Amino acid sequence: MRVLYRYLVREMLLYFTMVLFLVLVLFVAIDYLGRMGHFIEAGITLTRALQFVLLKVPFMVVIFIPVGILLSVLIAVGLMARNNELVALKGGGVSIYGLFRPVVGLCAISAVAMFFLSEAVTPITMDRANRIEREEIKKRAVLSAGNDIWVKRDRMILFIRYYEPSKKAVHGVSINFFNDAFDIVRRLDARAGVIRQGRWVLSDVLEQRRNPQGEELRVRVWPTMTLDLDVSPDELRQVVKKSEEMSFWELLHYVRKIEAEGYDATAYRVDLHAKVAFPFVCLIMGLVGLGIAAGRHTGKSLSGAIALGIGTAFAYWILNSFCISLGKGEILSPVVAAWAANFVFVCLGGVLVQSAV
Repeated sequence: MRVLYRYLVREMLLYFTMVLFLVLVLFVAIDYLGRMGHFIEAGITLTRALQFVLLKVPFMVVIFIPVGILLSVLIAVGLMARNNELVALKGGGVSIYGLFRPVVGLCAISAVAMFFLSEAVTPITMDRANRIEREEIKKRAVLSAGNDIWVKRDRMILFIRYYEPSKKAVHGVSINFFNDAFDIVRRLDARAGVIRQGRWVLSDVLEQRRNPQGEELRVRVWPTMTLDLDVSPDELRQVVKKSEEMSFWELLHYVRKIEAEGYDATAYRVDLHAKVAFPFVCLIMGLVGLGIAAGRHTGKSLSGAIALGIGTAFAYWILNSFCISLGKGEILSPVVAAWAANFVFVCLGGVLVQSAV
């Protein structure tokens, strides 16, 4: 059995490395060439542009590890099925369940590697990549400190205490307007607001306006106020603190801080649970791959098994993204949203393996 385990692990590692390397090379080439126009327009060197693309590689490794696991199991076990090696193993008293140990072992190691990368490497590299994109490529004067956002425009400085990208909602808004001498001539303070069709609709607004002929201030209170500001939701989304830029413990601390200040942290809480749930997809993809490759209907057709496996991976990605969206929309609880796709596909993997026995 040890010889069989070593053989299967060696084959899976070989195909896993090949698949992951190929996918990453394609990603770097496509992302680098696809952004070439933006790099040239921004005036940054091609070496700096390549550094920006490479900084995103660890994040892409985390995303593609489950796909690599799925395809490596499909190819390794599928070749054994096509060469009738599985039939010989069954004749020797080794069932499909006997292949669990090497598959589960490799999947468990991959899950640990995913969690380590997402905790120790990805937050650092993604933060640097986003900073390069924001400051050197797009060159927009938007700054962030924690969940505070500062935006400087011509004769205007905007402060936002907290921004919710999913709802395009802002909280704790202060806007200072200046004249040519950079003296404050108008100030708006709003409790909250939302960006609709490019216009800012603020609520509970306190307006302070300086009289041009004197130093006195005119103060008015508005239930609502609509403004046209040269600040788009995309700009705010880029600068706001992202889940992939934080480790699990940093994200947990951030969620508690936001909730303690009275803001809605549902989207971040969903991402918090997803950080724990996502590494388990390696085990699920290994189980699904084993069931498909050893299946009675696909075992002899390697291309069919690979096509079915890729389709299964896309189905998982679509279902998981859909559930995460429902969680951020407060339709599902954060725990259910993060684990729903895992539960569905672990059941699917179990059924596939059982049918292959």
